[in-house]
Amino acid sequence: MKFTKMHGAGNDYLYIDVRDHDDWSTDWPRLSQIMSDRHFGVGADGIILIEDSGIADLKMRMFNADGSEGEMCGNGIRCFAKYAIDRGIASPDSNGLEVETLAGVRTVVPIYDGDRIVSARVAMGEPLLDPKDIPVSLDPRSGYPKGPVTGYPLAVDGMDLSLAFVSMGNPHAVTFLDQPVGEFPLHVIGPKVEHHSMFPRRVNFETVNVTGPGKLTARVWERGSGETLACGTGACAIAVAARLLGLADGKVDITLPGGTLTIDWDGEGEVYLEGPAEEVFTGEWPG
Repeated sequence: MKFTKMHGAGNDYLYIDVRDHDDWSTDWPRLSQIMSDRHFGVGADGIILIEDSGIADLKMRMFNADGSEGEMCGNGIRCFAKYAIDRGIASPDSNGLEVETLAGVRTVVPIYDGDRIVSARVAMGEPLLDPKDIPVSLDPRSGYPKGPVTGYPLAVDGMDLSLAFVSMGNPHAVTFLDQPVGEFPLHVIGPKVEHHSMFPRRVNFETVNVTGPGKLTARVWERGSGETLACGTGACAIAVAARLLGLADGKVDITLPGGTLTIDWDGEGEVYLEGPAEEVFTGEWPG
C-alpha cells in the first residue's frame, strides 16, 4: 500500500489513493491507529483517503490517530488538493478544486510559487453557532437557548474556563487566556475538555492569546489526536470566536506551534483559511 506523508503547518497526515481499490476490505480506523503511531508506525496525526466523488472533483475521508473519523480537516484538505493536482488526479477550474467531505463540499484554491504549489486558500463554509448544531449540551439554567455562545463557564480539574462554541463542520470549544498559552497545562486539561459529558461527539479544544491587532497565538488539543502542531478548523473557530468577542476584526494571523495560518471572516458567510501545504516523503506500507 503506497502512501505519501504531507503536512500543513506541522499538522501531518498520511495520504492513500484508494480510487482504484474499491475491493479493499481495509479496516481504516485500525490502520490509522497503527500507521499514525510515532514509535511503531510511520508517525502522523492520522490518515487521509483520496476517493472518487459523485458530487465534486474528489472525496476526502479523514481518520484521526485514534481511529475516529473526522468530518473535516482544514490543514489536511490543503495538502489533499496539492496531492491531487501535483499527480494529475484532478485539475482545478478557475474557482478551484471542489472536494467532498463529511462536512460538505469545500473549494480549495492552490497558491503557486512558480510551478510549485506551496499553499492554498480554502472556503471552509459558514460557522455553526447554535449549541444543537455544534453539538453541545448546555445546562438549561445557563440562559443560552440559542447561539452564539461565548463566555460559557466550565470548571475542569480546578481550573475555571470561559468557552466559546463553534462548529466548522466539527465541534470546537475556544478559550482566551491571560496566561501565555505555552504555560497552560494542555496535556492535562485538553483530554478532560475533549471527553466532557457536555460534548456528545467530543470536542476540539483551543487555548488562545491575543498578541496584537490581528495577531493571535494558540495551542490546540485535537479530538482524536491529542495536541497537534496546528489545526485548520481550529484556527477558523478561533477567528470566529475572536470576532464574536470583539477581540479581532476581519483577517487574522494565528500562530500555532507548527506555523501561521491566516483566517478571513467578515462576521457572516463563509470563513476562509490560508496556509502552507508540503509533501514530506512517499513510502510503501506492507499489506
